[in-house]
Amino acid sequence: MSAQMNDMTGKVAHLKRLQVTAGLFRYSAAQFLVALVLLLIACPFLVELKNGTFLETTLMTLLLVSAVLAVGGSRRTLVLAILLVLPAAGGRWMDHYSPGLEPHWISPCVGMVFVAFVLVQFLAFILRAPRVNSEVLCAGISAYLLLGLLWTSAYMLVSRLVPGSFANLHSVGANHELGQFDAFYLSLVSLTCLGCNDITPLSMPARMLMLAEAITGVLYMAILIARLVALYSSDVRSDRIRRADKS
Repeated sequence: MSAQMNDMTGKVAHLKRLQVTAGLFRYSAAQFLVALVLLLIACPFLVELKNGTFLETTLMTLLLVSAVLAVGGSRRTLVLAILLVLPAAGGRWMDHYSPGLEPHWISPCVGMVFVAFVLVQFLAFILRAPRVNSEVLCAGISAYLLLGLLWTSAYMLVSRLVPGSFANLHSVGANHELGQFDAFYLSLVSLTCLGCNDITPLSMPARMLMLAEAITGVLYMAILIARLVALYSSDVRSDRIRRADKS
C-alpha cells in the first residue's frame, strides 16, 4: 500500500515538473491552439484583402512567437526555440518584402525545422503527462494541426525545387509554385485522408510526400487515442486505490 501511495506522490511531483518545463505557466497549450485555429480560419479571407499578404505574415509571426512561449518553459528549451524561430520568422518577412533575395528553398526549410521542434515538444509533453487534462487534449490537437503546417512547408519546398510537381486547377501554367494556402489546403486534405481533386501531385517526391502524410495522420490519431485511453485508465485506477485507502 505504501508503494502505491509513493507512486501517486511521484506522479503529482512529476506533473508539477511538467507544468514548469512545458511552459504552462507562461503560455498554455490551450492559448496556442486558439491562436492557431484563428490564424487558419483568417488566412483564406486575408489573401483577398489589399494588404492581405502583410497581415498574413504578421499573424504567422505572432503565431511563431506564441509557439515559443508555449513550449519554452525551461531556459534551455526557450533559448533553442528563440534560435530556431528567428530564421523562420525572418524568412517569411524576406519572402514578403524581398522575394528572390535568398534561395527560394531556405524559407520552407527553416519553417519546417521550427515547426518540427515545436511538434516534438508537444508530443513529449503528451507522452510524459501522468493524466488527461485540458492541456494534454489541447496539446494533442495542436500537434495534429502542426503536422499539417509541417507538410505545408514540405509541399512548398518540393514545389520550388522540382517545378511542375503539382497540377493546380486554380493556377495558370504547369510550373506554377504552390501558394501558402494551396499548400496548406493540400496538406490538411492529405492528413485527414479526404483526397484532393483540384491539386494533383505529378512528381515522385510530391506523391511520396502525400503518401507519407496520409500514413502519419492515421498513425498519429491511433497512437494519440491509445495514449489518452491509457492515461485515463491509469487515473481511474489511482482514484479507486485512493478511495480504498480512505475507506
